[in-house]
This record gives sequence, C-alpha cells and structure tokens, in this order.
Amino acid sequence: MTPAERARIERDFMRHINAGQVRYLRAGHLDVIEHDRQGAGFTDPLSGRRMIDAFSSAGSFNVGRHNPQVMAALDQALDDADLGTHGFVSRAKVELAQALVDVAPPGLDRVAFAAGGGDAIDCAFKLARGATGRTTIVSTVKAYHGHTGLALSANGKPHYRAYCEPLAPGFRFAPFNDLDAMARLVDDDTAAVVVEPVQGEAGIFVGTPEYLAGLRDLCDRHGALLIFDEIQTGWCRTGRMFACEHSGVVPDIMTVAKSMGGGLFPNAALLYRGTPALAGFVEADPWFHRSVGGGSDLGCRVSLAVIRYLREHRIWENAAARGRQLRAALDALRRDNPRVIREVRGIGLMVGIEYLHEFMGPMMSDALARHGVFAAYSGNAPQVMRFMVPVTVGDQDMAQLIAAIQAAVADMKRLLPLALPAARIPGVLRLINDERVQTALFGAMRRVEDLAGALKGGRR
Repeated sequence: MTPAERARIERDFMRHINAGQVRYLRAGHLDVIEHDRQGAGFTDPLSGRRMIDAFSSAGSFNVGRHNPQVMAALDQALDDADLGTHGFVSRAKVELAQALVDVAPPGLDRVAFAAGGGDAIDCAFKLARGATGRTTIVSTVKAYHGHTGLALSANGKPHYRAYCEPLAPGFRFAPFNDLDAMARLVDDDTAAVVVEPVQGEAGIFVGTPEYLAGLRDLCDRHGALLIFDEIQTGWCRTGRMFACEHSGVVPDIMTVAKSMGGGLFPNAALLYRGTPALAGFVEADPWFHRSVGGGSDLGCRVSLAVIRYLREHRIWENAAARGRQLRAALDALRRDNPRVIREVRGIGLMVGIEYLHEFMGPMMSDALARHGVFAAYSGNAPQVMRFMVPVTVGDQDMAQLIAAIQAAVADMKRLLPLALPAARIPGVLRLINDERVQTALFGAMRRVEDLAGALKGGRR
C-alpha cells in the first residue's frame, strides 16, 4: 500500500463514516490498516511492520487472527448453507446449542441466540423481567454492557448514557466488589443483578470469589436472578472456559458473544437455567426476543468450530500460563517504576496496568504503537491500559509484547519531567485528562512528526 492509497482510504472513511474516529486513532498512533492478519497480530501494510494485537477488539480474537480451523469451517459452511430463516429449526442451531450446554457451568442447559453482545444483554433483561414479573435491575458503577437499548441503561458510566437520556427506567447501580452496597439496593422487587465477573471497560477489576458468592446468596434470598456478562471474559480469556468457574458460582443467566464468532462471523447467545419460571416464560412467549442475525446457520457452524478448537487445544491452559508470565513481568515493572505505574491487576490474559494519571493512558498507547504493539486504554478508565492478546499467543510473541511494554514505559518516563510539572498547575491536570484535549494535543504532535518525516524523506 502506498501513502497515497492509505490517505485516500482515510479521507473516504472520514467523509462517509466518522472523521472524529480517524483523528482519535491518529493521535494515539493507532491509525493502522490491518493487513495479513495472522495469529497474535497483523501487519501495517504501509510500513510492513508486524504489530501484536494486544486489544483483540475487546476480546473478539481469542482463537487468534484468521484461525485456519475456524476459517475452514466457514468455507465449508458456505458450500451448503446461508443465514437460514430466523426461528426455524436447523441442525446447525441444535449442534451449537448442545456444544454450548456441554461447556457451560452446570445447570445452564437452555440457549437463546442473539446477534451480538448488546443484543444478548437486551435479551437477558427481557427474560429476567418476563420470568419474574419485576422491573428493577441492579448493575454496577462503571459497568459496560453494550450500547443497545436496555444494555445502555445498565452501563455504569454517565459518559455513555447522557446523550440518550431518558433511558429505560428501573436501573440502579452499586460499586463493584462492594457486597454491602449491593445488599442495600437488592430487594423483593428486583428482577436481576447483572455483573461482569471481571470488569473490562472499567479498568480490569476482578470480582472476588466472596463477592460473586455473596451475589448468588443475595439473589436467592430475594428471588432475583443473577446474570453474568461473560462477553469479554468468556472463551478461555481468564484461564478457564468462563471466568465464573474461578469462583464456582453459577448464575441463572449468562451472556456470551465476541470470540464466540471466532473473529469471522458475528454470533452471540445467552445460556439460562431451565427452571419453571425461566423456561416457562420462554415456552409461553417464544418470540419474546427476535434476532435475525443471531443463531444463523453460518454463525452456528463457525461458533461450533471455535468451541471445538478451544477444547481440543485446551486453550484455557495457555491463557493461564501466558497470563502468569505477563503478570510477573508487569509486577516487576511496577516495582521499578512507582512514579509511573500505580497497580497491575487482572486474571489470565485479561490484564491491566493503571498509571498515576489519566493522560498517561493515551501517552502509553502512543509509545506502545511505536514499539509494534496495538493496545487501547479502557473506555471507562483512560489511565488503565488493557492487555488482551489472543489467548492462543505463543512464547515468542509474548516475549516481544513484554519487551515492547518495558520499552514504552521507558519512553514515557522521559516525557514525564515535562508533563508532571504542568499537571501540578491548577486546572491543567483536569484539562489534559480530557479526552478531547488529548486527541487535539497528540494529533498536533502527530502532524508535526509526519511533516518532519516527509521532509526528511524528501532530502533523501
């Protein structure tokens, strides 16, 4: 790809899709066009440089980019199938439903299909309200459950909600990992409690076993349903097939999506207990939730291949081992850089670094990109950099990722003598923590760099 070709693609994207998005990506040196997508990363077609994908589209590429086994399943499905008719009985739907029940925590023996994560959350809330006859749903502060209708109402950060208000009524929010606060909100009018076993967008906070077990007991005492959102945490991401397995707590409803489609064909589902209340509601109103794209025959064939691949290769073991390797390196880095890194947390290959200030997140994203790592900071916590590489990642790529993080922290430390004194000026820290200011500032720096590079190339 030539610079002119890339410029044309970006210009057309800005014109027809989203100009602000391009400016945002350019400011953080994340404006790559993915090419030769294989394994744990992809190639920038302009520079020819391979980049490790440490974002995985928020956990959508657990089986790796362009997984050959999953690709083959899609190729074969295209020979004799299409989407199929929504709601019709098909072999593909039945085979995937059986596979989902086989890998799910015990008791989750019923399946409903959805088109994506937000759609699955919407379906879960409809099911909870329909089965209980109640309306209140309790979520957590800084939770992320998607951008669709009911899902957006459960998002625990005003940033995502404000421009769409008034949203659906009946949603309450308690701090994550605070069982006492949750107990003050859950009562006999509560339809469901919804949590991510590991909060992703909030900055990689792991739900403690005691907290999750306490939620189970709280819901049981009040006749409410417990919903686990495993859209980011599922499919071996945390070192188990599903994150709730670490605590042994089984929810009443569990949503799955993202890597369920193998990064090739979107698909999502919710698994739920076949209790008289839940199953009875679905039997009485089989069309309570419709999804033309969810549970398609093509999607089911791909998702079935994903599950087979994860089980045959015991990918959860690789996630656990590589996760320990990454955590050990990052913990050592934190000890050596207390003026930069506040905390390292996570489980398996869902790991986050929290810096001392929000503006350090975009700075680190820029520094990592320069060292061949595509990473993104958390939407609900810009000071936290998420590392969610494909869970199939190998030794060599993990070593390269660790080296790049170490180099990026060293680069950032060289800039801090300039940034930190400015941050102490009243009002300046709040200003540079603002995402729009960061985009403008880093974007201006990028334009200067691009101009300098062009002039240097011209002199050659």
